[in-house]
Amino acid sequence: MTGVEERARRRRGTSGDAIYRMTERAVAARHPGGGTLVDVGCGAGRLWPFVSPHFDRYVGVDVVRYEGFPAEGEFHALDLDRGDVPLPDGTGDVVCGVETIEHLENPRAFVRMLARLARPGGWVIVTTPNQHSALSKATFLLRGEHVHFQDASYPAHITALLEADLRRIATEAGLTEIAVEYSASGRVPGTGRHWPSVLSRAWPRALSDNLLLAGRRAG
Repeated sequence: MTGVEERARRRRGTSGDAIYRMTERAVAARHPGGGTLVDVGCGAGRLWPFVSPHFDRYVGVDVVRYEGFPAEGEFHALDLDRGDVPLPDGTGDVVCGVETIEHLENPRAFVRMLARLARPGGWVIVTTPNQHSALSKATFLLRGEHVHFQDASYPAHITALLEADLRRIATEAGLTEIAVEYSASGRVPGTGRHWPSVLSRAWPRALSDNLLLAGRRAG
């Protein structure tokens, strides 16, 4: 097993339900239904149960095929730092990179790849830890590190991006109608508790652990 495969298996190929719900909301608001979802950095494919009513076909890409990947899905193995997804341009009506960009050496190459895979007029969706959250800012103030990029998260998390970085990268990749949204789920600094949902919905940028960028490939 290579080093990258070993690191991938330690992640277990999953993210939090709040991230998947955030992604489903973004899909539902933009995609009329049907067609193909390409999930790059798919892990065990846990996004699929949240968004399957919106699509006819699911294609997953990751360095390893995790146990539990949907039986009906189509899987392609790829080290995202070392190659391009072996799919034609414009394969996906929606192309997602959920909690993947922070694991990669070249975020710009990653978003360009997602944009290539989206059909003209299709959508690219990227999620990542939110460096603007109260938790991340408090951790940076006290320890000089973003909360999701401390030693405990290394070498899995290697690329911390701000909202402004994501917007610039998406623009450089030719995406339009760019928007940033938040999970409305975040931990209270110094505790294991989460903010009450009424607060995290009122101040999502400050009280969300994760954010999402959506952009449209020019038609």
